[in-house]
Amino acid sequence: MAKTKTKFSCTECGYETPKWMGKCPGCQGWNTFVEEVESVVRTPGLSGAAFQTQEKPTSIIHIESAKEPRITTDNQELNRVLGGGVVPGSLILVGGDPGIGKSTLLLQTSFELTKKELKVLYISGEESTRQTKLRADRLGAMSPLLYVLCETNIESIMNAIDQVEPDFLVIDSIQTVFHPAIASAPGSVSQVRECTAHFMRIAKMKGIATVLVGHVTKEGAIAGPRLLEHMVDCVLYFEGERHHTYRVLRAVKNRFGSTNEIGIFEMRETGLVEVNNPSELFLSERPLGVAGSTVVASMEGTRPVLVELQALVSPTNFPSPRRMATGFDHNRLSMIIAVLEKRNGLFLQTQDVYLNVAGGVKLDEPAADLAVAISVASSFRDTPTQPFDAAFGEIGLTGEVRGVSRVDQRVNEAVKLGFKRIILPEKSLKGWTPPKQVQIIGVSTVQEALAAALNR
Repeated sequence: MAKTKTKFSCTECGYETPKWMGKCPGCQGWNTFVEEVESVVRTPGLSGAAFQTQEKPTSIIHIESAKEPRITTDNQELNRVLGGGVVPGSLILVGGDPGIGKSTLLLQTSFELTKKELKVLYISGEESTRQTKLRADRLGAMSPLLYVLCETNIESIMNAIDQVEPDFLVIDSIQTVFHPAIASAPGSVSQVRECTAHFMRIAKMKGIATVLVGHVTKEGAIAGPRLLEHMVDCVLYFEGERHHTYRVLRAVKNRFGSTNEIGIFEMRETGLVEVNNPSELFLSERPLGVAGSTVVASMEGTRPVLVELQALVSPTNFPSPRRMATGFDHNRLSMIIAVLEKRNGLFLQTQDVYLNVAGGVKLDEPAADLAVAISVASSFRDTPTQPFDAAFGEIGLTGEVRGVSRVDQRVNEAVKLGFKRIILPEKSLKGWTPPKQVQIIGVSTVQEALAAALNR
């Protein structure tokens, strides 16, 4: 009897080695190697010859330039994140925590595409066809062009694709699909890599827009090899808390659009409903006249969003005070606290500082620095900010306030929601005309910003 050969593969980068190693030489990750069976038996149904084409290499100057067509859905939030709609032949990976609403979003999208006379094939590897029908009844997603199949064998899935010839394909989820020629279990590195490669070839050759649902690890990353994210055209993360009704769809990779766009949804009994005005949503529960609360005008892609920042500064008896941030970079918060201590005389060495971005939004642009500084100073001095003030600007290490981009869009969004004063960098006042119904306060240092925001 022949001895079974095994190998060890890195779950992050796909590096292979005959022996287990604690640290991966490829990506320098620790404890990322898993054992897999090396022997693979080829099957004629899924051999490489089945995917061979007769195309020949063509000079790039002889290739006709054509704009990539897109399939637009009725969901404008999804269209924005994808860059204008679904591109035929694209391979999209959607990840998120269990129960966050991935299957609900894709089933609703599938039904919307059937309204445009497009065939949709929904492959469910985790639910039976009856369970999928129950969800479709609840969402009202009933259409004769929506085909559902409960299958995990990739050979059967390929046969179903040949029979239906869909325009849109959903695989829920890629970790449940297995290749019968590979001896490892479904969800392993080799299974996920090989099955994704087959779906990628089908999507490119037949022009089928394919969506793969991926599980996430406890760290929040998509489970499986990191190579999975490199193979697909678009990677979307569905974020939010299961105990809250709001969800955020964020693109971290997109070959056909921007990676700075976000889509905001609200989970209801009838499914996911898009939120057209997220600023009003995030500020609906904002308390007025409370110390430590400041509104920042942030940009998420091409959309201005007004979000509330809440800071709490409290004394501590421990030698090392805590600095905690939710929705904001922890290192940047520490930098802003250092600037407030060194340049503005706020003694925060004996204070715990907690920062929270209300609504579950993650702010990663430097324009939120000024609002963070105002919130921390307001809580430290126990002085409330004015309820109809908004602020934005980048802070430097010398205490200066640097200019930011798209100032007019931020200000117009604040005016639309009834804000009366805007504190912004003085260098950003050039090149545009402020609205007459709002007071613009240009500042060049953090000291000037705190004086304008906290001095009554």
